[in-house]
Amino acid sequence: MQRVCFLLKVREDRIGEYRERHASVWPEMREALSSTGWHNYSLFLREDGLLVGYLETEDFEAARAGMETTEVNGRWQAEMGPLFETLDESRPDEAMKPLTEVFHLA
Repeated sequence: MQRVCFLLKVREDRIGEYRERHASVWPEMREALSSTGWHNYSLFLREDGLLVGYLETEDFEAARAGMETTEVNGRWQAEMGPLFETLDESRPDEAMKPLTEVFHLA
């Protein structure tokens, strides 16, 4: 199982909205994530907007590609995109660059 961690930055003026939207993630979005291989997926948000994401998957690129084929992901990314700082013309899911793991205690 591959462990993936990534960082993004939520705009400080949109943090409340970001929290609200994640308090009730659409059921079809949750199902799409699960069915495409996203497991133990967590998001952690610092008060200044730093977002830390963590998930476990068999193959991160395959999991991302699977989500790309779903209609719900396109709608979710379109709605969430304006909540983030500097995505360099990328959608939030495209801007998730995995960090390099340097230590793991099992």
